[in-house]
Amino acid sequence: MNDVATQKTGFWTWLTGLANPTRFMGLADRWIPWLAAITTALLALGLWMSFNAPEDYQQGATVLIMFIHVPTVWLAMFCYLVMSISALGTLVWRHPLSDVALRAAAPIGAAFTLLGLITGSLWGKPMWGAWWVWDARLTSFLVLLIIYLGIISLGRALEEPTQAAKALAITTLVGFINLPIIKFSVDWFETLHQPASVSRLAKPAMDVAFLYPLLTMALAFSFLFATLHLMNMRNEILRRRIRSLKLRAAAGER
Repeated sequence: MNDVATQKTGFWTWLTGLANPTRFMGLADRWIPWLAAITTALLALGLWMSFNAPEDYQQGATVLIMFIHVPTVWLAMFCYLVMSISALGTLVWRHPLSDVALRAAAPIGAAFTLLGLITGSLWGKPMWGAWWVWDARLTSFLVLLIIYLGIISLGRALEEPTQAAKALAITTLVGFINLPIIKFSVDWFETLHQPASVSRLAKPAMDVAFLYPLLTMALAFSFLFATLHLMNMRNEILRRRIRSLKLRAAAGER
């Protein structure tokens, strides 16, 4: 029990230590090159596996879109989950880097969501005969993009840091209700979108010829998110430092 308590204390000490922006910047500088290298390798492997996957007996070669579409949808939702945890960090634990993490994740999540909508339309045209339908899954996912854009706009509109951090955190937590709607929309409503084939408690309802490339691409996109998130957090910290220097310079001129 003492070992477990010591491990928890050590992890919490390490986590709170990252509240120091200088220490975080040092870790980010060391991690980013490694994460970028892993991302590149996984993307190369995932794309090779995807293009060598067999054609589906119903969808033909259009099934290849799945290897981009599905990971981007997963990462769009995961990114918002990260933002929601960051929002709690701002409101509950008041961790100094929580607002930085939230702001840094928002444009990445918006990009993943937009890519998911575009690839979904490209996939839906030959399957459903239409670029877009007001399907429950598609509509709720479009709402996710609107929420992302709203959070980004709100962050740019509010200049006072404390007020902005609180407003962004509350808005993010309110928007979290959309995630379970996206996830369970195919179960709650009549929808053209197919149910989950991978995220099930039982054996995945997908042949391994498609499952392995899909999981590899999902892992590659996860590392891509981690890389871009750290880079954006580093840029956000630098932006705040520059803003602070400008404010001090302006105050000194007075």
